[in-house]
Parts: sequence; structure tokens; C-alpha cells
Amino acid sequence: MQSDHLDPRLRVLQHAEMKDKVVLVRVDHNVVKKGKIKDPYRIDVTFPTLYAIVEKGGRPILMTHVGRPRDKKTGRIKCDEAESITPIVHYLEQKLPIKIHVPQFPIDPEAGITNLENTDVHPAIEKLKKRDIGMIYLPNTRWFQGEQSKGSEREKFTKWLAGLADFYINDAFGSWQAHASTYDIASELPSYAGLLLQKEIANLSRLHQPERPFVAVIAGAKYDTKIGPLMALYEKADYLILGGILYNTFLSAKYGVEISGVSEEDKALALDLVRADSKKGKILELQYLVESEDRETREKGKCRTIEIADLEKGGKFGYILDADPHSLEQGKIENAVLSAKTIFVNAVMGLMPLFFEGSRVLYRLVGSNQSAMKLFGGGDTLQELRNLCPDVYLAGLDSPDTYYFTGGGSVLAAVEKGSAYGLEPIKALMED
Repeated sequence: MQSDHLDPRLRVLQHAEMKDKVVLVRVDHNVVKKGKIKDPYRIDVTFPTLYAIVEKGGRPILMTHVGRPRDKKTGRIKCDEAESITPIVHYLEQKLPIKIHVPQFPIDPEAGITNLENTDVHPAIEKLKKRDIGMIYLPNTRWFQGEQSKGSEREKFTKWLAGLADFYINDAFGSWQAHASTYDIASELPSYAGLLLQKEIANLSRLHQPERPFVAVIAGAKYDTKIGPLMALYEKADYLILGGILYNTFLSAKYGVEISGVSEEDKALALDLVRADSKKGKILELQYLVESEDRETREKGKCRTIEIADLEKGGKFGYILDADPHSLEQGKIENAVLSAKTIFVNAVMGLMPLFFEGSRVLYRLVGSNQSAMKLFGGGDTLQELRNLCPDVYLAGLDSPDTYYFTGGGSVLAAVEKGSAYGLEPIKALMED
């Protein structure tokens, strides 16, 4: 643990006296897709915190969100078994020699879990205290009406959570939004940062104070939601490599061309970045791109490689769905990546699973730099790194020069805020 990189005002698990106390632990085990665990990494990295709690005599109650069961427009919560914590519990019971209890709640088909009474949770807590069971795991936090709502429902849920335990530990770096289980609860119980959260914060300092040259690679499916962190990274990095819709939008704005999938609104928003880069020249352009008439298939004759020179001539283009590998294997981009001392990658360069070559070449190029500190965002980036380059992924797990964040969105939010301590759930763990 890089304790020298942590703000001394941060309350940490190591300072909590929790012998024979019930400890409510917010983790980010959001790894279930369609009822199956795609990659257990975000579960595995929470084990040190769980071991530490038990070693200190604490009795853990875990909670996480899974997916997005709440409809933003209607507020309806759909409690689908495909987004339950059941696979997570089975995985934990295979890895840890313990019995885990999952409390049952009545479910409203429109509003999720609203009735917090008359459940078996409190009898289970008594069993937990007596060590008849090893752990309690609450249902998907987003199944509870109060988790993301406002007003009395949220307050009621927060108070109910606080009544379950003596301490609260936040170990969910990937869950950076201020919800009841990540933020409100911290004001109701003695609250501390878990070991994983501490590790994530410490490694974020490598982004905020990078050893130079610093190369950042960022891609995304939406431009408007990435403007803040994109501009913050632009100011911080020596070189920036873009992919996906972010890059398409930048190119469309810079060269005044129409690219399928890029809206006129986003194109207008990208002009600020175009103007900034015309002066500083930090963005390294991918010279060769894969254009396709169709996003759903990859048929011969409907897919081709185009060059930046083609865009310079103006006109309309189809979907640009990947970086041609040749863009990453020569010239300024290869030189920049191989000479970098800090590399941050939060990018899947192509539309998966059909357009994967650009991502694979990028990950191998980054992995071949043996002298840089390599920082990878979580989520899709880690998933595709693991799928496309398993040897690079496994080597990174054991390397002191590589770090895998559990939440790419959290990293970008922290970059935009200027510090991890600008994130609301982490603010809530700070001494006044």
C-alpha cells in the first residue's frame, strides 16, 4: 500500500477497532452479465479487505450493485434474476471456506424492494455474530427503491442499512456515484476506506503526477459524456490517442466531414478540442482506419481501409469501426508509446466483437514497453485486454509496473475532478 500517496485525513480500515462488530461493506462486484460472471477480477481484488475485516474480528455484510435495473425515464425497477448476486455468492463460496446467507425480500414488480421489514435479515445477523454463518450478502443494491431515489425512500433505506451494522467500509472504487449505499450511509456509521479503495486512490496519483512522457489512450461510445475528462486528460498528457466515437467525432469536426454515427451536436462540441489541438498538437492521429457500411456484420466488399488523406478531401463516410493495425505499428504512435514513462489506457479501439484488430495491436504495443508505468481502466478495457491478449493481461497481474483499476469511469471522473478526493463517496470518508 502506498500510504505516502494517501491524504492523512482519509479514514482507513486499519484504524478501525471492529472485534465482534458487524461491518457493512460496499464492494463493486458488478461482474454479472446475463446471469454469469464474465471476469472475476473485481471480486478477487476485494479479498484482502475481507480477510482484514475477519482478522480484526469483524463480521461482514456485503453489498454491491449489478447492472442498471432501474429505468431512468419511468423509475421502474426490474428485479431480473440475470442481475442477481447469486453467481457472485456461488463464486465466493467456492473461493472461501464459508457459508454465505442471502436475505429474501418481497419484490414489487414495478418498484423493486420497498418493504424492508419482516425479512430474515436480523435473525441472520444474530447467526453471523455467533459465527454460525460466515457472511451475509444483501441483494443487488439497485433492486432497493431507496438506493437511487430521492427523499423519504432514500432516507428510509439509508437508516435501515445503518441499523444492520456497527461500521461501514467502502471498498467500491468503481461505484463512484453518490448513492445511498456509497455515500449517504457514510454519515450514519463510523466509516472507513477498504484496502482496495486505498490502493486505487494511491495509484491515481500516478495519473495526477505522471512520470513523463505521459501518453493517454481513451475511447468511448459517446462524446458528450466524455468531454470533461477528455479535456482534463488533454491538458495533463504529453500525447493523446483517441479511439471509437471519440475519435470519429474529433475527425468529423476537424476535417468538416460526415461520418455515420456522429451527430451534428457532438461535432460542434468537439470543435473546442480541435481548436486546442491546432495550437498544442498533442493528439496523435491514427492514419489508417477501418470503414464499414454496416455495424452488425463484416462482409467482404462492405468494409475497407481508408486514410486520413481521404478525410482531408471532404465528403461523407460510413461507420469508422476500428483503427487499422498499421496505424499503431509505425511512425509517431509507436514511437510515443514505446518511449513513454507513464501510459494510461481506457480504450477499446473498435466495435466488438467483429472489429478487434486495433485493440489487440494497441494492447500488445503498450505491453511491450518494459520501462513505463502502465495503468489500465477497468470495465470493457480489462475485459478485452484479457480476451484479446491473455498473456499481456496475466503478465500485468504480477508486474509492479502495471496496475488495473476496477472502474474506468471512476478514473475518468477523478481525472475530471482533479483528484480522487473530489469524488463524493470518497469525500464522505474524510475527516473534517
